[in-house]
Amino acid sequence: GSYIGAGVSFGLTRGERTIINGQEVTLEPRKTAAVVAARYKFLRAPFSVRTQAMIGDGVAIVPTISYDVPINWRTDVYVGAGASFPVSGDRTTPVGNRTAFAIQPGIDYVLPNSNLVLFGNAVIAFNAYRTGGGTAASLQAGVGLRF
Repeated sequence: GSYIGAGVSFGLTRGERTIINGQEVTLEPRKTAAVVAARYKFLRAPFSVRTQAMIGDGVAIVPTISYDVPINWRTDVYVGAGASFPVSGDRTTPVGNRTAFAIQPGIDYVLPNSNLVLFGNAVIAFNAYRTGGGTAASLQAGVGLRF
């Protein structure tokens, strides 16, 4: 079902690196951030609207529409498509520092006898770095409360 939750986001990639005074410097480093996640499940259709806000040194919003496949009555796997929107200027986020097309594969698991959902997903944002271009990838995990 639908939920809102919180967790952590780990950036797996970094953007442009350059040499300054003989030392390699990363201009767009990997980032870690808190994540606030929400899912709205359409009751009879296998689609959901999902949004994640990654909040750290920079902020990014990643809304997607996902196609959900139930594995059993507690577990859904999904793949979503949408965009990543950094809203903090040039600051790098786990999904880069530039608006980009994004895909989001993931899994939701409802804990037995509760309204808690464990969620995990990846966000892959294409051409997500301003300086070097390139793809940004991040992993998110957390706990949500179903409503």
